[in-house]
Amino acid sequence: MYNLKIISSTTRPGRKGPIVAKWITEKASQHKIFDVELLDLGEVNLPMMNEPRHPRLKNYEHNHTRQWSAKIDEADAFIFVTAEYNHTYPASLQNALQYLSQEWNYKAAGVVSYGGVSAGTRAYIDLKRDLLTFKMAPLLEAVNIPFFTQFINDENQLTPNAEMEQAAHAMLDELARWSAGMKVIKENKAVSV
Repeated sequence: MYNLKIISSTTRPGRKGPIVAKWITEKASQHKIFDVELLDLGEVNLPMMNEPRHPRLKNYEHNHTRQWSAKIDEADAFIFVTAEYNHTYPASLQNALQYLSQEWNYKAAGVVSYGGVSAGTRAYIDLKRDLLTFKMAPLLEAVNIPFFTQFINDENQLTPNAEMEQAAHAMLDELARWSAGMKVIKENKAVSV
């Protein structure tokens, strides 16, 4: 089994991100190849970057950073659940990414984006580009949810349509495949020394 961390990125009051994140967490848990943990940045509550040393040194001063580092380090793969704020992904997610460096390396990443008419695709594009700088492998397969509030019922649960279900299944299948490949790369078995 691969250790999959699903990161819900929104933190503001009234946010709907946890509803979307709960849905994809349930889908990933049903996949049976992942050991899944949901990390909600609204609960992790990282302050704006306050570490005095560069994250590549892994010499963290604050306990919140050491805890965040341990959670991310143990992951084999990620799914980032992101809203689209001002045509990009939330500052809370950028902050959480930049707290660390090596912990993100050589891991596959899927994205579930949501928004209005654009379905969060502008956030997805920006996030995908930034994930590359952390030596992650962001997948082409993604779940992009347009006018997402129409899929949230009175019980605050996401009720996906067939396209969302198919996209989630395709992303999870690819995430499993890439997790296997990235494990080889991370362990440096692909290169003979």
